[in-house]
Amino acid sequence: MSGKEEKIAVGGQAVIEGVMMRSPKRVAIAVRRPDGKIVLKNDEYNSLTKRNKFWGLPVIRGAVILIESMVLGVKALTFSGDIAITEEEKKEKKKKVKDKKKGLSGLWMFGTVAFSLVFGMALFFYLPLILTDLVGAESGFWFNLIDGFFRVVIFLLYLGLISLWKDIQRIFRFHGAEHQTIFAFEDGKDLTVDNARDYNPHHPRCGTSFIITVLLVSIFVFMFLGRPETIFERLIRLAFVPLIGGLSYEAIKLSDKKKNNPLVKLAIKPGLWLQRITALKPDDSMLEVAIVALKGSLGEEFKGDSNVILATDLENPDS
Repeated sequence: MSGKEEKIAVGGQAVIEGVMMRSPKRVAIAVRRPDGKIVLKNDEYNSLTKRNKFWGLPVIRGAVILIESMVLGVKALTFSGDIAITEEEKKEKKKKVKDKKKGLSGLWMFGTVAFSLVFGMALFFYLPLILTDLVGAESGFWFNLIDGFFRVVIFLLYLGLISLWKDIQRIFRFHGAEHQTIFAFEDGKDLTVDNARDYNPHHPRCGTSFIITVLLVSIFVFMFLGRPETIFERLIRLAFVPLIGGLSYEAIKLSDKKKNNPLVKLAIKPGLWLQRITALKPDDSMLEVAIVALKGSLGEEFKGDSNVILATDLENPDS
């Protein structure tokens, strides 16, 4: 299974006690249970960008993939949380939800994604506008530049605060395991802990790099909108978020293709610097989980592996 031979684009996300990996055709989530076993949930996945030519067009595909990634991410976090908890915690949880109707699960998922979008836009897009108003910048150029400055500062403060949480630090270590495993795959190495151990946990296609790219691209996009004078003019900026996400996605893809270009190397440095917070060095047990997730996303089966339990073999894997 060689990254160079297959030339398959893979990406992932850290979850609670595990890693989610996504290939063009599959999504796999590997989570370490309290008893040490690894539970693997492996599903086929066909992105909307592959099913419809329009949604696969440049810029548009970035916005679509951003939304798809959020939905998959929430599902992966929910699954990993259910697997990672102890048996005592599971019993307590079952007592609380035994009367809950199954039909509410889809509504809960929609509500979680919607809340995440609203919270993110309010924190990183609307709050900076309010702070910039207090500064009193009059020209459109300076208003948007200061607005962008506040947006970046708020994001950095947000990262700094959550990184103080020990549970988040552990997730960040799984994030590093995801990156090191992908690096080994991209170099055509066999997917083993020994081969992945010495790689850098900071990857240029990381979600952290994508977010900082979004924040920087938003400054240039909003420059064309001038200084917002009314609440409507402020809110209309949110309609440009999909465009900003799409442009940022194309920028990340271009930087990956031109990664040896000196200017590109300079441009991706801020994202790599931030990964010193969000992608930490993992231990071997974390690399093992990331490898199971990546192999699962590539279609490998684990029948006969006593250390890996398939989610389909559990009595109720989603409970």
